[in-house]
Amino acid sequence: MAPKIDPKLLMAKVLETGPHASSRRTKLYIALALLVVVAAAVIFTVYAGRKSDAVQYKTEQVRRGDLVLIVTATGTLQPTNKVDVGSELSGTIKSVEVDYNSKVKTGQALARLDTTKLEATIAQSRAALESAKAKVQQAQATVTETQAKLAQYQKVWDLSGGKVPSRTEMDAAAAAHERAVADAANNAATVSQSQATLNAHLTDLSKSVIKSPINGVVLTRSIEPGQTVAASFTAPVLFTLAEDLTKMDLHVNVDEADIGKVQEGQMATFSVAAYPNRIFEAQITQARYGSSTTSGVVTYETVLKVSNPDLSLRPGMTATADITVKKLENIILIPSAALRFSPPVKQEEKASTGLVGALLPRPPRKGAQQRDGSSAGKQEKSVWALKNGKLTPVSVVIGASNGSATEVTSGDIQPGTEVVTDTITGTQ
Repeated sequence: MAPKIDPKLLMAKVLETGPHASSRRTKLYIALALLVVVAAAVIFTVYAGRKSDAVQYKTEQVRRGDLVLIVTATGTLQPTNKVDVGSELSGTIKSVEVDYNSKVKTGQALARLDTTKLEATIAQSRAALESAKAKVQQAQATVTETQAKLAQYQKVWDLSGGKVPSRTEMDAAAAAHERAVADAANNAATVSQSQATLNAHLTDLSKSVIKSPINGVVLTRSIEPGQTVAASFTAPVLFTLAEDLTKMDLHVNVDEADIGKVQEGQMATFSVAAYPNRIFEAQITQARYGSSTTSGVVTYETVLKVSNPDLSLRPGMTATADITVKKLENIILIPSAALRFSPPVKQEEKASTGLVGALLPRPPRKGAQQRDGSSAGKQEKSVWALKNGKLTPVSVVIGASNGSATEVTSGDIQPGTEVVTDTITGTQ
């Protein structure tokens, strides 16, 4: 028979105070707290697992529209024709006739050299020419004189039957005539030489006036009155002229990956920092074959024709151009993000693999095989459409792409079809 327990005595033992009673209560509280934490963790795990299974998909519609392919390149604006004007002569600048931004015409004086020394040289050349001409006249008189003397000797020779004058006198007269003719020819050559020297000095005098070779605008002026010009092997550049700034060229550097798409005649738009809200139009006139390498990047210079009627664009401005290399109209377009989407691995598959399955290699998924297989060379891809809430793969053949949209050349897909581009989990 079990002993009888007094309830009042049991309560007194539970509520009794002392050093051991406080320790027992503390352990009880800790145990209760652990139970609460474990229960909360279990509830959170179950709830999170349920929400993780709630996978939703972000979709976009396949549409019909236009696709424009562009190539972006940067470069600088330059005049259509830029000419550096220098001086062939050395001397001191007497005056400068134009300034920056001055509009000039062909033949207009830009600057003048001091011609004091050159004019003195021309005067000397003129005097030398006149002296040479006088010597020619003197030599011609000598020729006439010796010729008359030789004719007289010849007449006496004929009348005397060859007796007088003597043969020696006849030969001396003939030699004197020949020397007179030679002197006349030499003096005539001296005249030609003096004339050429004078002409050269006159040419230098004309070049002392530096003139504009084109109709245009003065971009730079690097000379001032009183400055000395030293023309040695190369002519110093005094002015830089631009021909008709209403028409300019845009020189851009196209990357080697895009140069195959760029052709002459293609249209482009560009912008400059000076007018951030304005778009300018241009047209490719030349795609050069020569390449340049900067920091390991190979680019090809391409020239675009630009109209600048209001002179808002200036030489040297940096421009960013968008070249239209292809334009397709009324085609089926699919979001490019749909081509990069792969369906997530099911939760059951993850659980079945376990720790060993996670460590061992697995074969690629079906979607990956379609993207990396032999069909990739034909640009055949797979996209995923939502039909009755389920993912359905659709094979398509793609064409051109601008990064956000891609052309569909063939495939069982029509405008309005919802294709999956991404996943939206329940926790998002």
